[in-house]
Amino acid sequence: MKEGLRECALCPRQCRIDRGSGRGYCGEGETVRVARASLHMWEEPCISGKAGSGTIFFSGCPLRCVFCQNREIALGTKGKELTIGQLSKLFLVLQSKGANNINLVTPTHFVPQITEALKMSRSEGLAIPVVYNTSGYERAATLRMLDGLVDIYLPDLKYCSRELSARYSNAPEYFSCASLAIAEMVRQVGTPLFDDSFSGERLMKRGVIVRHMVMPGHTKDSKAVIKYLYDTYRDDIYMSIMNQYTPRNDMEDYPGICRRVTRREYQRVVDYAIALGVENAFVQEGDTASESFIPDFDEEIYLSEVL
Repeated sequence: MKEGLRECALCPRQCRIDRGSGRGYCGEGETVRVARASLHMWEEPCISGKAGSGTIFFSGCPLRCVFCQNREIALGTKGKELTIGQLSKLFLVLQSKGANNINLVTPTHFVPQITEALKMSRSEGLAIPVVYNTSGYERAATLRMLDGLVDIYLPDLKYCSRELSARYSNAPEYFSCASLAIAEMVRQVGTPLFDDSFSGERLMKRGVIVRHMVMPGHTKDSKAVIKYLYDTYRDDIYMSIMNQYTPRNDMEDYPGICRRVTRREYQRVVDYAIALGVENAFVQEGDTASESFIPDFDEEIYLSEVL
């Protein structure tokens, strides 16, 4: 069994489940499962570029937010089992399709297997940046396993409020965990580095982009998130302030967030960031809260080439 899976403590839940014979809080056992592999066009422009980001959606999730739009994979209802060799080959397949990078989405609970697969694929020619795309609910000890293997960290910082993170993600300690995790990410990859020599595109080669999705009725917490990030890191990171929150149809128990964010709410948060002095930030324009941001988890797009 891979290191760390016998009494699993990879994520802050530290459920101590033997994932060789059972499933952790994340819903996953020892074998890697992938729900989708594709060229994804809807990340930040410096990640997707024109060719797309080589995105791999892993099944399961340690966080389980009540508003999750990827619920079918977060709950483990979608996914194909891959060996470490097949995962390594998948990285190389996506590179051969012209992907700008390898984008690992919700990878926390498979870090030991991913590190092995990355080492294998790099020895066989993987040369594009690796993106670690996460909810931010991480342990610094787990992230240290990735030191030297990940080029770009793409974490969320969903909340500052302990009350909100408990209510919507069953994780009252979310901010304390995520803030330590982001500090470790910045330590590993340093300040942002871009390459604009490829077809005139400005693609990120190394760095940290912290995402924050503005939620309806909670602009005060959004401002607290942005202030924390700017006070702590200034221009050593990028922020991505997102307006694409889309409520699901089964959220009657959470009436406060059963609507989309208004343009006024979103603009209030963006204006606050500008007033603080934030310059390294991505913002969204228009009505981006649409179904187009929710992938159709047809796992056969590129997975069939390695199975």
